[in-house]
Amino acid sequence: MNIFFEESGGFKAGTVLSQQGESYQVELPGGRRSKIKGRDVLLRFESPTPAELIAQAQAAAQDIDMSFLWECAPADEFPFPVLATEYFGEGASVAQQAGLALALQASPIYFRRKGRGQYQRAAQEQLEAALAGLARKQQQAELQASYADQMIAGELPDALKGKELQLLFRPDKNAIEWKALDAAAIALGKTHAEVMLACGGIASPRAYHEAAFLYEHFPRGTGFPDLGPTPLPADDLPIADVQAFSIDDSTTTEIDDALSVQLLPDGLLRVGIHIAAPALGITRGDPIDEIARVRLSTVYSPGEKITMLPDSVVEAYTLAEGGARPALSLYVVVKADTYEIVTTETRAERVPISANLRHNELDAIITAEALADGSGEYPHKEELRLLWPFAQSLYDKRQAARVGYGLRPETQNKTDFNFYVDGEHVTIKQRLRGAPLDLIVAEMAILANSRWGRLLAECGVPGIYRAQRAYGVNRTRMQTSPAPHEGLGVEQYAWSTSPLRRYVDLVNQWQLIACVRHGVTAKLAAPFKPKDADLYVTVSSFEAAYAAYGEHQSRMERYWCMRWLIQENKSQVQASVLKGDTVRLNDIPLTLIVPGLGLHARGTQIMLDVLSFDVVTLSISVRIAQVLGAVPSALADDDDEGDGGAGDGGEGGEGGEGNDGANGAEGTPDGTEGTDGTQGDVSAQADAESAVADDAPQASSSANATDSTSPMAAALMAAGAHDASASPAC
Repeated sequence: MNIFFEESGGFKAGTVLSQQGESYQVELPGGRRSKIKGRDVLLRFESPTPAELIAQAQAAAQDIDMSFLWECAPADEFPFPVLATEYFGEGASVAQQAGLALALQASPIYFRRKGRGQYQRAAQEQLEAALAGLARKQQQAELQASYADQMIAGELPDALKGKELQLLFRPDKNAIEWKALDAAAIALGKTHAEVMLACGGIASPRAYHEAAFLYEHFPRGTGFPDLGPTPLPADDLPIADVQAFSIDDSTTTEIDDALSVQLLPDGLLRVGIHIAAPALGITRGDPIDEIARVRLSTVYSPGEKITMLPDSVVEAYTLAEGGARPALSLYVVVKADTYEIVTTETRAERVPISANLRHNELDAIITAEALADGSGEYPHKEELRLLWPFAQSLYDKRQAARVGYGLRPETQNKTDFNFYVDGEHVTIKQRLRGAPLDLIVAEMAILANSRWGRLLAECGVPGIYRAQRAYGVNRTRMQTSPAPHEGLGVEQYAWSTSPLRRYVDLVNQWQLIACVRHGVTAKLAAPFKPKDADLYVTVSSFEAAYAAYGEHQSRMERYWCMRWLIQENKSQVQASVLKGDTVRLNDIPLTLIVPGLGLHARGTQIMLDVLSFDVVTLSISVRIAQVLGAVPSALADDDDEGDGGAGDGGEGGEGGEGNDGANGAEGTPDGTEGTDGTQGDVSAQADAESAVADDAPQASSSANATDSTSPMAAALMAAGAHDASASPAC
């Protein structure tokens, strides 16, 4: 005897081998044996065989018209053999009865299962609603398939236009648009971004990378609302009796700092470090502060810049030549023979700016040799001649302090890179760190940040400090109380020299102005009081934003490095071994993993064949062409592992006064002050920490949109509209 039964929610047929009471030992067509209870048996038959029955039942089920079957079914609950008689007529075969059971089970919108072998037809209203839902699903499936076919053919469906960024960066995976994009990507063997690029949804790989950042961090666009007149400082600010000058790259517009030098009687020098002072006009909680507190920093990447403050504010406070500009000045009186600091004084004033000197115009002229022998002609020659040995003295004292903390001295033979983007053409220029102008700017800013950190502590006014210890996880941190910065070799360090482009510096400048104006009662008048919760929030928010901005800069630098390889048609490149199978190219700051490199000493030069690269995923494939041997080079000696760390395996000292970049001198692991706004190279910045980010050339940007711009339009405009002027990475 054979039986047709229900098991695990499905129908099966088998041959009965034995029976014990109400239980059957059954052998299924595949040979498996199973114990079946009598209540699960629906039909008993002698022929056909179980396998034939199932095949015939499936064929019969396919031919059943479910709409007609629903009309034939009684309104009350019924066993399926009864409906089989109604549908097929008297004498319905076992195969037909089993087929009808299969059809009922597979059509829950028409019939509800009420028990083993028992069913009831669905109410008419429920059936109509279910059928409408099925029709919609079928229509959506056809629409999804149509979208996918269009994308496979290289066309962007109209329904996806305006949703490109959402589909790539924040998709609703239940939407048919995303399912279509996913299906097209699977069919083509590409990523979603590559499919969108091929369809024209994103203009270029560059636009894709930039739009990804903007969609995440500037969803309302990069422009500023109409804030009305720019708040200016009071007219009673005194005019400083100096002629100050700044030192920046030619593309810098946010000029934060300037210097002055005066000869005093009795063999003394008075060095002025003048910092742009937007805090004299902007107040805590005003509309400009609200914007700056959200942005927290200017964002830099090759060829692009998103400023922290509106252009009108920058223009009002930047230390541009030709006028007296609001500034917070630190005057340092030193002995001209020993360069020992005698006294310091901080003033809020207007500082006449006589010149904006430019690195790219003067670096080749103002060398250590020229400063020593007095050769060459350039603006403020005498002031720079006096500043040079003072900067060297400050540097030497910091190195002694580093050694006292157990760190190795900094090195000055590192190489930085500047990126200049003109349309889709990129120029990457190298410049050696430690040039006289670099060192002067770096040491003056480190001195200002250290002395002003001390002033805040002496007045009992909270500030935001950078502290670094020699050992331990997360050894560099931001906090609201002073502590040594061992990497820089200073007793305390408060970022204060970039208030136009970094919110932390603006906060510290507010606090410093309170110290200048109120002295011992400053903690009562300062905008941020001790244990102010907003100060802790600022620290946390700033670090998160700063890290995100730095990651974007690194990503875009990697992109432009790959574009440079394409542009220069490089099939072979020379690289320096860093560690293990990690190398860095000598001509550009691109770090790669070379599979099968083997063991080579740090600095070993190798020639690589460039096999392929992808500017969308930013991946590159290379292989070893030739091992050239150990060739001394600045790149090979660069401090990617933290030279100057705390003993073996220690991290690098905090990068010194950086530049305009999102991470400042993140690429200056030795703790020296950069001047280009570059982050050094993409590998060094992983091991080195920025100390300050001043005096940088600025990447010009035309990526400003109004706040009313949609996220898609703002991101694509920012990614597609590029300033043709040359501009460095940061």
